[in-house]
Amino acid sequence: MKKRILLTSFDIWLKDQQSNSSDDLLLEVTKLDLIPHDLTFLRQLPVDVQLASTQVMEKINAIQPDYIICCGMAASRTQLSVEAVASYGEIVLQTEVDLEKLVAGAEAIEISHDCGKFVCEGLYYSVLDYLSQNKLTARCIFVHVPILNQENLMGILADFVLIINKLALSSSC
Repeated sequence: MKKRILLTSFDIWLKDQQSNSSDDLLLEVTKLDLIPHDLTFLRQLPVDVQLASTQVMEKINAIQPDYIICCGMAASRTQLSVEAVASYGEIVLQTEVDLEKLVAGAEAIEISHDCGKFVCEGLYYSVLDYLSQNKLTARCIFVHVPILNQENLMGILADFVLIINKLALSSSC
């Protein structure tokens, strides 16, 4: 049985931005015919924690995904970063996905413990909390995406597809 995976990205938040690298990456994934999984895309979420969280939770309820991969832009990073935790005040929530196993074999993915204090952490925390509060079996990760260019696109895309494949094909991540 195919695993249902929800993938999310954000819209731009500064007027001088041409695009958001998280959305650029998901756009590239939509072009691939090689992924035999049940993927649902929720692209260009508003850069507002409450609005984005509401849209993601509505989509979770509608499609009942097995996994949620939320993506956000991290312009200062040079490789994909999979976030281990999200916090709100003193409360820290951790993903239930085995990140060490998930990133094994990747060319350039780091496990990060700093989701930032912007909308990315707010969304990640909200989704992790929602899954826990509602006792849902879906698992969520948050992936920060660096600025994409011709030099790094293929490597980052390959690593991202590796993440999707591992989640879709493994029952142990």
